[in-house]
Amino acid sequence: MNIIQMILIVVVAFLAGMEGVLDEFEFHQPLVACTLIGIVSGQLVPCIILGGTLQMIALGWANIGAAVAPDAALASVASAIILVLGGQGTKGVDTAIAVAIPLAVAGLFLTMVVRTLSVVCVHQMDAAAEKGSFKGIEVWHIIAVCMQGLRIAIPAAALLVIPAATVQGFLESMPAWLTDGMSIGGGMVVAVGYAMVINMMATAEVWPFFAIGFCLAALSDLTLIALGAIAVSLALIYLKLAESGGSSNGGGSNTGDPLGDILNDY
Repeated sequence: MNIIQMILIVVVAFLAGMEGVLDEFEFHQPLVACTLIGIVSGQLVPCIILGGTLQMIALGWANIGAAVAPDAALASVASAIILVLGGQGTKGVDTAIAVAIPLAVAGLFLTMVVRTLSVVCVHQMDAAAEKGSFKGIEVWHIIAVCMQGLRIAIPAAALLVIPAATVQGFLESMPAWLTDGMSIGGGMVVAVGYAMVINMMATAEVWPFFAIGFCLAALSDLTLIALGAIAVSLALIYLKLAESGGSSNGGGSNTGDPLGDILNDY
């Protein structure tokens, strides 16, 4: 890996760190961060597979009250770098996924440190506001956001300093029982993450669509693009039924279930 690639990866890591709090362009999402690192490093396919798998895990991560979710940005960037340096291609995806989970938890500590330091920035912004200095407020705001970027960029740069041969040797020295166990554990984590999302979305109205999608995916040779097109079509049909059910409630027969309202009309 040349110096330009390393610099670009650090830039991606910096953007991912900032997006962890901005949520503007979603650079911190695993699929986006891993794909960008794959483009920069020339290992696009393995990184897309890694990002897509991690994205399924991250779907179940959310900040609830005072509980902070695991750091998806650090997990995505660090695991993608390890995958790239490992040089194992798609064979190293399972190991990178298993490594990403503890990295995401470790990222909570870095998040806590940066947010504690950001308190100083808030006090400085208060002082600037008392003086009527809008420029001062903007400067300290930018500093606070850049601290979030450095939270991911510094660990990424540290990983890039490690020689690729060292990473490859470490991964190859791992015994089969450990790599197999990490692969199985990584698959289980993906299933748990998706189950958490289903648990939040599960209603009587969406279960039929889940069953249809599950059967189509399991019992056919449809590609992901075809499944996506079917899902969009089903969503449009549902929205149209919802609109029809809401506009023809027949004097208060709208129950909130579009399919039920249509059937009740007949």
